[in-house]
Amino acid sequence: MDAHSIERIVKEVLAELQTNPNDDKSESDLEEIIFTSENKVSVANPHNIEILKRAQTLTPARIGIGRTGTRMKTYDFLKFRVDHATAQDAIWKDVSDQFLKQVGLPLIMTQASSKEEYLMNLNSGRELSEESVEWILKYCPRNKQVQILVCDGLSSIAVEENIPDLLPSLLQGLQMKNISVGQPLFIKRSRVWVQDQVASLVNCDVVVSLIGERPGLATAESLSAYLVYRPSEKTIEADRTVISNIHHGGTPPVEAGAYIADVIAEILRVQASGVKYAQLKAMR
Repeated sequence: MDAHSIERIVKEVLAELQTNPNDDKSESDLEEIIFTSENKVSVANPHNIEILKRAQTLTPARIGIGRTGTRMKTYDFLKFRVDHATAQDAIWKDVSDQFLKQVGLPLIMTQASSKEEYLMNLNSGRELSEESVEWILKYCPRNKQVQILVCDGLSSIAVEENIPDLLPSLLQGLQMKNISVGQPLFIKRSRVWVQDQVASLVNCDVVVSLIGERPGLATAESLSAYLVYRPSEKTIEADRTVISNIHHGGTPPVEAGAYIADVIAEILRVQASGVKYAQLKAMR
């Protein structure tokens, strides 16, 4: 940027300050900014505002935002900060006890004793605590076709926003297909691989983990379903079938529950999941 451009920007800023002096204002005089989920075109005098609005409906990317000098406008900057704070809350906040009571899920713990340990030590979220292993062996029915796990993962918000609609839809779909289901469980501070240990304890055919995904600035509500047929110590990521982007702005949770039930029925039929399941499905 040359000296002439810098001088022009400085003059614009000084003119703005003179027009809107930062004098003392009472609390009642302060402007209230309300953030909604609706996109806002803040570009000054856009060439074609309708194209910008159309583009905003096709992607969660931050397009059509304006600037003042070299910086974002205040509204867009604050919206960015709000979304960033929401993503942080999704990671650090625990699923509430009230929510667990509402959905009727027993609480199971991994070996992660704290959120900090869970985030820094991946293996701590992949294995159950000794107390949880004993509880599952004592109270959970064995030899069912399907075992459902609800896992907080990296977004408690995703769990609380989607499970109330997704879980009943999934259970209803499995019931209509006469597929037996074990006691659904909620596993706190859990990673995907913990499903392998649970499957070995209850001796199910298919284990399903409904887990909160890493939040981004577009959404903190995205949930994924990880399905695996008869996992063992030799199971790798390619053996897992993944259904992602489950949230109200992606695949709606009710629709996702019905679809997951269909996929489970297919996995049981071909006795395979992951890449092998996809290959067998393509050969049909």
